[in-house]
Amino acid sequence: MYTFLDKANRSMTLRPEGTAPVIRAFVEKKLHTQRPVQKFFYISPMFRYERPQSGRYRQHHQFGAEAIGVCSAEQDVELIDLLTEFYRRLGLKNLKVAVNTVGDPESRLHYRAALENHFKQYLDSMSADSQARFSRNIMRILDSKSPEDQEFIQSAPSILDFLSPTAKSHFERVCSLLTLIGLEWEIAPRLVRGLDYYNHTVFEVSSGQLGAQNALGGGGRYDGLISSLGGPNLPSIGFGCGLERVLQTMQKQGIEFPSTAAPFIYIIPLGETARPSCMKWATSLRHAHIRADVDLTGKKLQNCLQTANYLKAVFCLIVGDDELRSKKAQLKEMATHQSKEINLDDLINTIIQLNPKRKTS
Repeated sequence: MYTFLDKANRSMTLRPEGTAPVIRAFVEKKLHTQRPVQKFFYISPMFRYERPQSGRYRQHHQFGAEAIGVCSAEQDVELIDLLTEFYRRLGLKNLKVAVNTVGDPESRLHYRAALENHFKQYLDSMSADSQARFSRNIMRILDSKSPEDQEFIQSAPSILDFLSPTAKSHFERVCSLLTLIGLEWEIAPRLVRGLDYYNHTVFEVSSGQLGAQNALGGGGRYDGLISSLGGPNLPSIGFGCGLERVLQTMQKQGIEFPSTAAPFIYIIPLGETARPSCMKWATSLRHAHIRADVDLTGKKLQNCLQTANYLKAVFCLIVGDDELRSKKAQLKEMATHQSKEINLDDLINTIIQLNPKRKTS
């Protein structure tokens, strides 16, 4: 992590991920007193002091979601499906959903002992990171991407053979529900994720487009985190998604980025006299959830029409002194070049009726 002293000689640390800050805010504001179940999302920059590589940056932006207050497998599956559906709606291809469990404390106690017996015979041949993790948190070795570790990781025992009855029952229900909702998924018995507070369900969604760092996002259950930060003992689960990786994957897969929403109507005032009325109409239309824009450049009409075309406006309205006097103007449909005369006194209702898909709430 980035840790340094500020000008007041206080130790400061930049946040490396989003879950812990959300939970600290949840505890500090005593949000558990408001309602029993709470769900949050965030989009924020995160900072990690590590070697930059493709798909992994020292500063990145994370989209995350947290669900607090429900311990059931159904809540796990809802979060897994939410993350996967987010990628689907962006158009990402070749998605793989990997699911595992890191069990409860009883399961991990027996599993860590089995990992120690396995890895200690190979420790001198493993990476420096894995050697450090052996004594700090041995399960994190399974998260290593170092080539020299892979052979030993693949031959390591599986946590699925060390689950307590409670942990096994929870994981089996998660798997059953994932199949029930029609999600394609697979068990990844070496998946542990990179944070020490996870328990029970962990999951990851990847695309296979970014080499070793191919995980688009993932998360898991962290039932003890809130109480460890001074709050009540509430079950929780969440995920984090690196937005830079999403963008990289979209580029590699040739997925078109959504275009900026076009104005439904582009209003062109001819001269200073028409500007106030055009601003009033545009404001009223925006308040009615109609995308409206006004050309305020004062350029020649032809240049303004070119701008309307560039913005892909659906309609264009030109208002000058003559139109203000007669209270009538020509509303031009840009795609067909057809125009019709409208009454300026009824402009707002006319445009609303032409846009039945407008947001009404």
